[in-house]
Amino acid sequence: MTAAIHPAKVVVTPTEISEVLVLEPRVFGDQRGWFTESFNAQDFSAATNLDLEFVQDNHSFSRQSTLRGMHYQLEHTQGKLVRVISGAVFDVAVDLRKSSPTFGKWVAVELSAENKKQLWIPPGFAHGFLVLSPTVEFLYKTTDYYHPQSEVCLAWNDPIVNIEWPFAASATPNLNAKDSAGLFWEQAPKF
Repeated sequence: MTAAIHPAKVVVTPTEISEVLVLEPRVFGDQRGWFTESFNAQDFSAATNLDLEFVQDNHSFSRQSTLRGMHYQLEHTQGKLVRVISGAVFDVAVDLRKSSPTFGKWVAVELSAENKKQLWIPPGFAHGFLVLSPTVEFLYKTTDYYHPQSEVCLAWNDPIVNIEWPFAASATPNLNAKDSAGLFWEQAPKF
């Protein structure tokens, strides 16, 4: 008897920064709706060649034009697997690793409930997102615990990094105090 061959459970596509990965899980749908396995440790490891332990799950709700980021931790550095379950975001990762050929570069992916894409952001990156829809629910798994004492915020509008946020011509982002006071590239600690 021949074993059935099953297509990959997760399709993984590297971004322009090869360590930042887009994951697309298989979705099974019919007239009733759809089903997807949003995370499976074995499948994640097999698809990415990463053997990681996720220790914390976070869930946030935000309104349109909210910009959260660009956050990272100097200690207890986190890798993040992020996804959207309602709405859409412009999700951004900035490489802060001095030894990397993509040091100082950024990559962005639109994540939405509709496209069901996930983004793997390894440790050593600043991360943030802009809400594109009226509201969004954003989920992320982390490889280490939140450590507020070592959290840093890179300025979302740093002219050196120059993230091309998709704002409407006259729009300004909705920021909290921490994100408004982000450090510019020259002052922000790196890895």
